Amino acid sequence: MTRSASRSSSRTKPEPSVREQHVNIDGAEAPFPQPARRGLHRGLSARQVQMIAIGGTIGTGLFLGTGKSLAQGGPASMLICYGIVGFIVYVTLLLLGEMATQYPVAGSFNAYAIRFFSPSYGFALSWNYWFNDAVSVASDLTAAQLVLQFWTPSYPWLVSLLFWVFLVSLNSFNVKAYGELEYWLSFLKVVTIVIFIILGILVNVGVNQSHTYIGAHNWHIPGAPFVGGFGGFANVFVTASFAYGGTESLGITAGETENPSKNMPKVVKILLFYILSILLIGLNVPWDYPNLSNKTTTTSPFTIVFTLAGSNVAGSFMNTVILTSVLSAGNHALFAGTRVLYGLSVVSPTPHAPRIFSRTTRAGVPLYALLATSSISVLCLGSSFIGSGKLWGWLQNIVGVSNQIAWLSIGLASWRFRKAWIRQGRSLDEMKFRASWTWPWGPYFVIITVTLLILIQGWSSIFPTFSAVDFVSFYIEIPVMIVMGLGWVLLKNAFIDSTSVSGNADPPNETTSLIPRETGTREARYKWKSDIVDIDTIDLYSDEYTDEPLDEVKDKPTGKRFSFFWKLYDIVA
Repeated sequence: MTRSASRSSSRTKPEPSVREQHVNIDGAEAPFPQPARRGLHRGLSARQVQMIAIGGTIGTGLFLGTGKSLAQGGPASMLICYGIVGFIVYVTLLLLGEMATQYPVAGSFNAYAIRFFSPSYGFALSWNYWFNDAVSVASDLTAAQLVLQFWTPSYPWLVSLLFWVFLVSLNSFNVKAYGELEYWLSFLKVVTIVIFIILGILVNVGVNQSHTYIGAHNWHIPGAPFVGGFGGFANVFVTASFAYGGTESLGITAGETENPSKNMPKVVKILLFYILSILLIGLNVPWDYPNLSNKTTTTSPFTIVFTLAGSNVAGSFMNTVILTSVLSAGNHALFAGTRVLYGLSVVSPTPHAPRIFSRTTRAGVPLYALLATSSISVLCLGSSFIGSGKLWGWLQNIVGVSNQIAWLSIGLASWRFRKAWIRQGRSLDEMKFRASWTWPWGPYFVIITVTLLILIQGWSSIFPTFSAVDFVSFYIEIPVMIVMGLGWVLLKNAFIDSTSVSGNADPPNETTSLIPRETGTREARYKWKSDIVDIDTIDLYSDEYTDEPLDEVKDKPTGKRFSFFWKLYDIVA
């Protein structure tokens, strides 16, 4: 990996003051009402981004989703599928890192898909990803009901309602409130995973309630290690994709870091945490464990292992940690979804969402976008009619496929970005971050493998018997993406391009979109055949970011009071 030694200062202009920020709408300087001009605030520090990067993906997918994966696919399918998806995610994040460090703005990979691949595809992707985050909040609130069933099955909807109020209230404050809570919750999850790995090894070798050596016994019980045949194996892919979801939203977070290009996380530790945890779960928990995963409930394998190690008290402790993890995951999804909707509303020259969602409070919080994103969480109340376990499974499928579409889009954007970089003759040494070992195969690998995952993982919904509801949960987002993309092309050609639009000459800032500015020429108005961005003419210099050492001094406390915690942080992060 290489980094350029210097940047051209002539490409970076000073940001306007808060009151000078505006957005060019249809050729006119159309400043929003005063709340909209405040914009987002860069309030996340390096330590927060690094810990959120590692802990942000350790959530319900790992703590609860592994129970569903084990029950449907068996220990071998779970280990293989999580390993394959983990490697795909790792390569995908390296590709995203190249673009995010070169052009770090709010909107992240949605904007990269628009700039480097196709505006209509990027439009559909942005709305799809906002819906992904909104449904993720509903999924996490439903997961809270499942976790609480370890203690009591009464009034599950009340738990979701209380969690919803807490999350919305928290995200109504500034970004630092989100960052600080997410940092400590992520820290707790990372420490818990480390404890689980150690405890899982001890349980396996005989330090358990029955004082027996388990070894690989659960891989040889009837039905194991592959449960459900090819359908069971393929079905684990979507659960694994749900578990790894959230890593790509680091690009969204990068738009609000104090020093974006130096804060791309090292995600290899995420893979290590996942693979070791998956291996120990498959060794210690039988796939047919009672109530591991069914229509009404799902039991966390982590809670089961802690119970095997000691007593119900240990299981209750682990279940409490999982409950905080659910809270953390919901917090992360709500924050990301709010910023995606905000980014859609500030697109120039034509907003992709109503401009009301760009209005922010004095603390820099897009309040209307927050309320719209959180409103989708009403889906979690459906558990009262169809069962928490069944509802969570459907929501998990939808979010998992949406995550895969996001990774596919990153691959497409990276493919076009790299081709444009080479075609226009720019030196690779000018790239601020380059995953050299993924050249040139990285984007092609991501595009091909993710496409295959999307197509085959719904096998169990078709064979041996067709399940309409399961099929819809696996594939509904594909026609939605197509319809929204084509709808944007038709709308743009029929209405938006019917008037001339001048380019936006504003200097880039954290609300600047990476969407190419088209002029309202006759050629643009009637460009029906090709919506693919021309890599020969795309501007690779605008929106580039120059590093500023803003957070290096104040990032880490130097007092002895926190010395132990920072040493532990340096070890795990």
